[in-house]
Amino acid sequence: MSWGTELWDQFDNLDKHTQWGIDFVERYAKFVKERLDIEQNYAKQLRNLVKKYCPKRSKEEEPRFTSCVSFYSILHELNDYAGQRELVAEEMALKVYSELMRYSQDLKGERKHHLQEGRKAQQFLDQCWKQMDNSKKKFERECKEAEKSQNTYERLDNDINATKSEVEKAKGQFYLRTHMADESKNEYAAQLQNFNAEQWKHFNNAIPHIFKNLQNMDERRTVKLGETYRSFAEAERKVIPIISKCLDGMVSAAKAVDERKDSAIVVESFKSGFEPPGDFPFEDYSQNLSRTGSDGTISNTPKGERERDGGSAPRSDPKHPIGRAKNKLWLFGKKPKAPSLEDFSHLPPEQRRKKLLQRIDELNKELQKEVDQRDGLNKMKDVYEKNPQMGDPSSLQPKISETICNMEKLRSEIHRHESWLSEVEGKQSSRGDRRHSVDNHHQTPQGRESPEGSYTEDTSQEHHTPHHRSAPAKPGNPNPDPHEFDDEFDDDDPLPVIGHCKALYSFDGQNEGTLVMAEDEILYIIEEDKGDGWTRARKQSGEEGYVPTSYVEITMEKNSKGAVTYI
Repeated sequence: MSWGTELWDQFDNLDKHTQWGIDFVERYAKFVKERLDIEQNYAKQLRNLVKKYCPKRSKEEEPRFTSCVSFYSILHELNDYAGQRELVAEEMALKVYSELMRYSQDLKGERKHHLQEGRKAQQFLDQCWKQMDNSKKKFERECKEAEKSQNTYERLDNDINATKSEVEKAKGQFYLRTHMADESKNEYAAQLQNFNAEQWKHFNNAIPHIFKNLQNMDERRTVKLGETYRSFAEAERKVIPIISKCLDGMVSAAKAVDERKDSAIVVESFKSGFEPPGDFPFEDYSQNLSRTGSDGTISNTPKGERERDGGSAPRSDPKHPIGRAKNKLWLFGKKPKAPSLEDFSHLPPEQRRKKLLQRIDELNKELQKEVDQRDGLNKMKDVYEKNPQMGDPSSLQPKISETICNMEKLRSEIHRHESWLSEVEGKQSSRGDRRHSVDNHHQTPQGRESPEGSYTEDTSQEHHTPHHRSAPAKPGNPNPDPHEFDDEFDDDDPLPVIGHCKALYSFDGQNEGTLVMAEDEILYIIEEDKGDGWTRARKQSGEEGYVPTSYVEITMEKNSKGAVTYI
């Protein structure tokens, strides 16, 4: 349906309609702008959220739990998802908003041109009509004048009193007016014919052509809107496959959570390498009671076992204070922090071994970097030697020498750490043999200090000295008699000796309550390790204090009061 034939007289309405169409395009462009702003802000907020919850520590310090690794994978996928939202905003800005604004300007220019042509055609037709109307009015005036002169002539011609000259003059005026009326008639006819021709061309050629151009412009505007609607949707559709992959990655991260693996990591991270304490021995306090009845009514101890024990048992210590062990456990307050040493000797054996392995791996990586750098410099030097114009080979020599020096230092560091690792693994093996020997020689664990602080012993234990190493004997300090401290003693009596130890390393004992010791020094053990990594010892001079259990090699005495703890 054509605007030119159907709307030939609706120029003003078409003017308003085309203006509305351009306004609608700009309104839709504004909508797209606000939509892409939402996408940009959404992406920005997502990235800020990811940044907020991303670890600020190095990857080496991050937990290796699958739940943590999966969460960081989800954060990574969410960051990629935010990137896709940014792509949606960019696509909308480029393919929709910018295109609409450019097209809107083109529409305004084209509409202005077509409307100007329509106004010019209308002005030309109006001008033709004015010319025709003027000629018509002139013709009308001339006809009236001719008719008036005719009446005057006829009146004078019938008047007998009128002179001949007056009649002749009226006749001449009549002929003149009639001639002028004829000329006006011809001019009016020509103007009328011209106007009708221009009017026909106006409504059958000019206006239809102009309205057709306006119709094409409006239809192209409609098509363009449809295309941008599609582009608006396609901007989102394009990123759906990648967004789907991001979501699939999140699901895969969720499936990767493994509770058993996390539990194993906890064990591996916090395992100290210490052996668990042995069982408490049975303490028979009824052996010194007079038997008036049958053995079965007095004690639950089997008869054969009582006979084997010889019917005697050490007496308990009724005067031993209840809270003594608690008061003496940490006389210097909080547990002192072990010094941070290069060989990690302040750590428990298993943790020390893992730290040494980790450090050796780091040093090997650094060494490989230096080797790669040296090889690269040597290749560059060869190129310079073959092509002197590219550079001076001697300029690379200082860097090569420095790299070789760094390699030697790293090899030395690796050797030192491997020596410490061999030492740790050797000690762990030795301790394993020692524990195995203890288990073979003891049917029940040796006595240990009770939670209340009283010392107990098991007289049924066999004489035992660890086979891997003989106990160092001190002149003038024989091993104490296990029954020496069975008698009652006051709170001020010194604790009994339950073993001795040899210092593997020196210890400065800077904290309050600790004991200074030198390497290879022999000390007496008066209180075993309670699981906190410290053993109470006494020097030959009588000075007492705590030493790190991992710094000493312990040998417990026969029938000693306290369970053996090998570290």
